[in-house]
Amino acid sequence: MKLKLYISIIFSLLTLSFFAQDAELSVNLSKNKLGLNQRLRIEFSINKQGADNFTPPSFRGFKVIQGPSQSVSQSWINGKVSFSQSYTYIIEPKRKGELIIEAASIKYNGGILNSKMVKVVVLDPIDVPENPNDPNYIAQQNIHLVAEISKSRPFVGEGIYVEYRLYVSENVSVYDTSVTEAPQYNGFWNQDIKIDGFPVKMGTYNNEKYRYIVLQKALLIPTKTGNLTIDPMKMDIVIGVPTGRADFFGNVITKNIKKEFASTKKTISPKSLPLDGKPENFTGAVGQFSFDVSLSKNALKANESSQIKVTVSGKGNLKLFELPVIETPAELEKYQPERKESIYVKTDGISGSVTDVYTIVPQYKGKYKIPNTSFSYFNPEKEKYETIATNDLYVDVLEGKELISNSDNNTNSIQKRDVVTKGNNFRYILTSSNFEAKENSDFYKSYLFYLLLLLPLITIPIGIIIAKNNEKRNSDVIGRKQRKAERLAKKYLSEAQKQLGKKEAFYEALERALHNYLKAKLSIEIADISKENITQILQQKQVDKSTIHQFIDVLKASDFARYTPVTNTEMKQEFERAKQVIVQLDKQL
Repeated sequence: MKLKLYISIIFSLLTLSFFAQDAELSVNLSKNKLGLNQRLRIEFSINKQGADNFTPPSFRGFKVIQGPSQSVSQSWINGKVSFSQSYTYIIEPKRKGELIIEAASIKYNGGILNSKMVKVVVLDPIDVPENPNDPNYIAQQNIHLVAEISKSRPFVGEGIYVEYRLYVSENVSVYDTSVTEAPQYNGFWNQDIKIDGFPVKMGTYNNEKYRYIVLQKALLIPTKTGNLTIDPMKMDIVIGVPTGRADFFGNVITKNIKKEFASTKKTISPKSLPLDGKPENFTGAVGQFSFDVSLSKNALKANESSQIKVTVSGKGNLKLFELPVIETPAELEKYQPERKESIYVKTDGISGSVTDVYTIVPQYKGKYKIPNTSFSYFNPEKEKYETIATNDLYVDVLEGKELISNSDNNTNSIQKRDVVTKGNNFRYILTSSNFEAKENSDFYKSYLFYLLLLLPLITIPIGIIIAKNNEKRNSDVIGRKQRKAERLAKKYLSEAQKQLGKKEAFYEALERALHNYLKAKLSIEIADISKENITQILQQKQVDKSTIHQFIDVLKASDFARYTPVTNTEMKQEFERAKQVIVQLDKQL
């Protein structure tokens, strides 16, 4: 009874999930724009069971080449049930222009559901090869390497970005890619933008749906005007394309081909910065910034130090301009600034802050003014220059000698004079010194004396413990052989480990390592010996059949993997398998 109850509950939940969504007859086109001599695929789908009496549109202006072909799919994922029943047609346009495909209809639950009308743009005929199933033609129609720029007319110094996308239709599969020629950014300051993995996204290209990944992204800042070109990126791509034939079970037969693709050359024409209203202190800053000047201490004694921080923060070309220089009175000794940067390169540009830190040391008592400073930049959004000015800063030196005039004879004050630099001298020389006797300590009964006295008592027990551990380690024959075998495996497989990720080089190094191991271990030349002879030699050495079988399997896998798609994970697994095989062989030989 309980079982029947559970089945009833599950059936009720399924029924509710089916009716949770509204019934809809949707329409999908393989492309919205095509040539007069091309074909397109149109699919009508309903998401509910129980629909029947499907009525297709009249397809005025089109010729039906194939269809309808029906298919039904149903899935249950994470408790959610989905259903789809589709009707697919292959059609070909009869004339150029904007053609309308009218709505299709189907009966459901006593009513009629209609699809949306869709528009198709038919252009002039395109060049189509005699064999439309030619793999190179299919690859060319289904894969596109595209360079997209965020702005084609920026100002000089304004950041833009270029993004390289690989669009792939659902009709083909990509097995391997390699960049053969990277793009050049002449006339730009450039910085690559880090991409976390290569997630597959859905998008449109030429009004058609594609899967795409972002291969590379870079931030560009033009440094001059004129027409600046971005050379194409070139790639070799291994593609699996349908051949138009099917195997015994009806599965489509694909063929792998290697084809070169290149993005189109892009031209960017930067605009020069306006001369009207250009401030005299402008040093090339372009973006949106804030400016600040601050003192770490404004009250101190003579010969104490304080720091002046000059900070520009915001978003823009932070690495391509100079910060304003701080002017200080002669009574404040100023050192060369220390540059500190906290800059981040992101998709929307460069952001962060740049700081110059000045160290100042006052020499005399008094109150000194550090004049205000201004910073100017060009705002590309407002297309005008903006200036930020700071307030005056004051340093109050509370203690120290005072500056006096030449007529003042006060012995507790000094007269200000210019410092004359000579050699390595940069301060006034003291005219008097106070010397104190250096205190000598006796070695006997000192901390060092007792430490050296106790050192042998500490090191002898440690040495005995280490010796016993070594003796125990050496007496473990099996463990010693295991460690020796692992070191030997690492030695022979070191070259293969370096080539992980490079399929051809990795499997060649792996096979060479296995042969070199047998050559060194058995003192024979085995380069021309077949796998059967290797099996016979190892059997004569009384090696386990399972170990021999594993060794031959690794050799066979190395040969086979060169001609099939292999992932990095599979290469790592093959490397670990070869390592274990060498360890097992070394224990038995």
